[in-house]
Amino acid sequence: MKKEISFIQSIAVVLVLLAIIFVSLFTLKLPPHIPLIFGVAFISVIGFLLKYKWTEMEKGILDGVRLGIKPILILMLIGMLIAIWMVGGTIPTILSYGFHWISPQYFLISALVITVLVSTFTGSSLTTVSTVGVALFGVGTAIGVHPGLAAGMIVSGAVFGDKMSPLSDTTNFASGIVEVPLPKHIQHITWTTVPSIVITAIIALVIGMNGNHESVNYGEIQGIQDALKHTFNLHVLTLLSPLLVLIFSMKRVDVLPTLVLGIVTAIITGMITQHEFTLSQLLGVLQSGPAVESGNKVVDAIVNKGGLQSMMFSISLIMIALSLGGLMRAVGIIDALLEGLAKQIRRSGDVIFATLLSSIGVNVITGEQYLSILLPGQTFKPLYEKWNLDPKNLSRTLEDGGTVINAIIPWGVSGAFISTALNIPAADYIPFTFFSILCPIFSVILAYTGIGIAKKKAQS
Repeated sequence: MKKEISFIQSIAVVLVLLAIIFVSLFTLKLPPHIPLIFGVAFISVIGFLLKYKWTEMEKGILDGVRLGIKPILILMLIGMLIAIWMVGGTIPTILSYGFHWISPQYFLISALVITVLVSTFTGSSLTTVSTVGVALFGVGTAIGVHPGLAAGMIVSGAVFGDKMSPLSDTTNFASGIVEVPLPKHIQHITWTTVPSIVITAIIALVIGMNGNHESVNYGEIQGIQDALKHTFNLHVLTLLSPLLVLIFSMKRVDVLPTLVLGIVTAIITGMITQHEFTLSQLLGVLQSGPAVESGNKVVDAIVNKGGLQSMMFSISLIMIALSLGGLMRAVGIIDALLEGLAKQIRRSGDVIFATLLSSIGVNVITGEQYLSILLPGQTFKPLYEKWNLDPKNLSRTLEDGGTVINAIIPWGVSGAFISTALNIPAADYIPFTFFSILCPIFSVILAYTGIGIAKKKAQS
């Protein structure tokens, strides 16, 4: 007969698991895959001690991985898209325009505003990062902006749309789980979103205006522009592919056919404009990524990104993290944690704080954005009713702890993708992703001050 794990026992298990992960990452300097695999082994032992059969645990693992099938397909296509945009001239063309339009002191705020706009219109942080995000990061790198800061602002702007856009799948998912009308949900999340993005913008302006721009080597920038012109045909036609991707995303066409369209279009425009590359070379980069030799080290570092193979690090990481999350759910650890947290509530502010902690916790444990919204949403919904809190408080908190946090979890679906797409360790950009850090902070402040907390209207 199976044993039920208690709240205290589940906390102890999670603490041991986190110790394994953090010691492996920060002391032993191992890649995140290894501690997560050790974590799967550790939780399997716990499962056996709780009298679970291996077939039951295996089913949990497979159920967890199944949640990641579509994100994995998206990552594979985005890897191919980035590669063909590089050799097809799309990113080099955008880089060339960026050097003319964006000055170093305004780069951070420009990157934030551009990604906010694109993510709001597309509803996707992954699309935003893989399109304008990659190009902006290349510009920032070339003009000497701190890579972590550049990535942090790009990710902050990209996550904004994930949270606020009516086109975002997570925005619709959070409001749907809690049964709150979408306009009502979006209006309510402005309480935490607006101050977070405003403070992020102020930080971007202050850092940008006070940076040491005299150290910018404009001769080096000119060398980069010359190398781009000599290596690629910088043509406006190469912008057709990203334009179509953005338009189809705005029209809410599913992301998979949208990305395929972007790849095919980029191949065609690449054949027309990039005569120095053969069709075989253009198609070859889809698998292995570019190997451009421009004669300029900075250009080579920027454009030699992408390819299906480049995404395998992230894909394997996501599969292991989802396996761990599915296993922990199968043996009852996640349910015990959520139910235990729910029992600790003593006042209405605790309801929101416990929801936030649960969403962040599920994000950390499973790496899966949707589970971090679904599980706490289902668990805490009755408590909002009990404490006379409007359900829109719940949907907002799920976004504050679920949607915006996944991007700063190194083994999360979004975090792993961002790290690979921008070719930067997650630890380098996480401290500068101010929007994702501020949203939960404002959520807690509102919870205990009562500001922006809607009470449920009495029914006549």
